[in-house]
Amino acid sequence: PVSPTMNSSPSEAASRRSFVKGLGAAGGALPALAMLPRWGFAEEVAAGYANAAIDWKQFAGQTITLAGAIHPWSNAITPLLWDFTKLTGISVVTDFRLETTYLGALPIQLNRGGSTPDVFMYTTYGQGISAGWLEPLNAYYTDKSLTDPPWYDENDILKTARAFPLWRDGERYAIPITSEAVTLFINGDALAAKNLAIPQTFEALLVTANAIKTGEMSGIAMRAQAGGNSSVPAMSFLFSYGGAMISDNKAAFASPEAIAAIEIYGQLLRQAGPGGVSGYEWYHVLDDFLQRRTAMAIDSSNFATDISNPAKSHVADKAVFAAFPHVAGRASVPFMSHWQACINSKSRNKRAAFLFLLWATSKPTSLRTAAAG
Repeated sequence: PVSPTMNSSPSEAASRRSFVKGLGAAGGALPALAMLPRWGFAEEVAAGYANAAIDWKQFAGQTITLAGAIHPWSNAITPLLWDFTKLTGISVVTDFRLETTYLGALPIQLNRGGSTPDVFMYTTYGQGISAGWLEPLNAYYTDKSLTDPPWYDENDILKTARAFPLWRDGERYAIPITSEAVTLFINGDALAAKNLAIPQTFEALLVTANAIKTGEMSGIAMRAQAGGNSSVPAMSFLFSYGGAMISDNKAAFASPEAIAAIEIYGQLLRQAGPGGVSGYEWYHVLDDFLQRRTAMAIDSSNFATDISNPAKSHVADKAVFAAFPHVAGRASVPFMSHWQACINSKSRNKRAAFLFLLWATSKPTSLRTAAAG
């Protein structure tokens, strides 16, 4: 396993970004277990909260509701919520649901104007701002009773994650809670059985997927269910082919690059995908890979946690994580996404909710959630 302090200074080892930098330096493909550091300093991390110039108990006795999708981040933060309550005196009630159920229900809930949830995972940023559902956060960041900027060290957060919440007027309505990139996952045994190399290009990916499929195992699995969620892997193909979603304020899916990208996406699933793939969401893709029903999968890097867990995965010691493929002569451009957490503009506990978000995205907490995947 990769040590969190290998080739890094002690201060870098305590940063949100250090393990991401380590993975980038390690190369394009790594065995699954080698990618996940094992942090051994829980007590040291917990002591880090005392270094903040923040009165953690200022909202003791309040209760906030945290809503979100069932996701590696929600799975990682849930065991730590009691620590937050001990630190602050704020109780947290959770409401986590399957992602598609959650994303369908949340706009209806917010549109009713209720005061809960106080904090929620969110993706449709523009809609939430236009509808007035999201609390502006700039004033909270500058409130010295709530925020200790040197301690929080916002510059340690990935640049793309920092930039995403900035709206055109300079206001922030969200705090990034995850960073995930589309990744190629491979069953190493299936690849070795055919004596094949890790595919680097889309053409090689198609050849490999067809070569390693069997009657019991598809060659590749990806999302294909009609809906916005399937755009995550598909956009990686689009961008890597040099295409764009929008050009001159118009949809650009009729460009030669976009047509080529979607064609190879469809070819992969038609020729080597699993039966019923038109109904596949991300959890179907993950389950197929865990259960050895597909030899390759393309989806979020967050899959690494479950793939590397022998209690869940039949390929924990067989899986290889590889760089997203590219077009010959072009660089790979995998889609990178960041779930956001927002505060309900109708919440009765906005300051307590912001303190929760500050704690949840601080270095000490981020190191613990990163260690959990």
